[in-house]
Amino acid sequence: MTKMIINFTHQGKTYQADLSQPIDISIPLNEGIQNPACYWADDVNFEVIKSGDFIGDVKQGGSVNHKKVTLTPHGNGTHTETYGHISSDENATIHNLLKEYHCLAELITIEPASVENGDRLLTIDSFNEKRRYSTEAMIIRTLPNDQQKLSKKYSGTNPPYLDAKIAEELNQTGVRHLLVDLPSVDREVDGGKLSAHNAFWGSGSSIRKECTITELIYVDNKIDDGLYLLNLQTLNIVLDASPSRPVIYKLELY
Repeated sequence: MTKMIINFTHQGKTYQADLSQPIDISIPLNEGIQNPACYWADDVNFEVIKSGDFIGDVKQGGSVNHKKVTLTPHGNGTHTETYGHISSDENATIHNLLKEYHCLAELITIEPASVENGDRLLTIDSFNEKRRYSTEAMIIRTLPNDQQKLSKKYSGTNPPYLDAKIAEELNQTGVRHLLVDLPSVDREVDGGKLSAHNAFWGSGSSIRKECTITELIYVDNKIDDGLYLLNLQTLNIVLDASPSRPVIYKLELY
């Protein structure tokens, strides 16, 4: 395999990454139930296109495979969303707002804490204990971390979520892209407050329109915490959210 080495400078330091060694932290979209699901989304459906004598399935005698895919970006797997998720602004789409796809990212691992109401919360104290760097993206892996996350059904389970103070700090320190392995940065049912979403993006004239939240990633345990180059890949879709494929690359100081 041919190596593809790049060097780039960030805050006065030069880093080197090998683009031939990507680390995919997205969850593949399968047909049916073999996907994570949340917020009562239907299962992903792959439907063979049929018309007259044409059938879009080679296994059924067709000349090509040709299928319609039905999915819910916010509910069926790894997805990236803009502030349009919580706004009536029709221009707040992935197509319009996500224009830069590479940035420096920090990966940290946090174990949610049990709080008085029985919820499991990623606390600001645990976040500050783990955070080491100033980056444009923050990737949070939660514990316990196992492959059940690849197909877990979250609806109605009140999964762990972020203390809104974490989102506020990310806003204040200029983090533009937040990636988590949870179905949402907020409580599953919170009366519509969406405190972490709002704190991350801001409000009114202070909305950070270029920023994104990516949910339902999966970061294997063999991947160490630390600095990475992030490539955030999405569909070029005119919608507030898109299925996505975040890929990271190990970094070395050059």
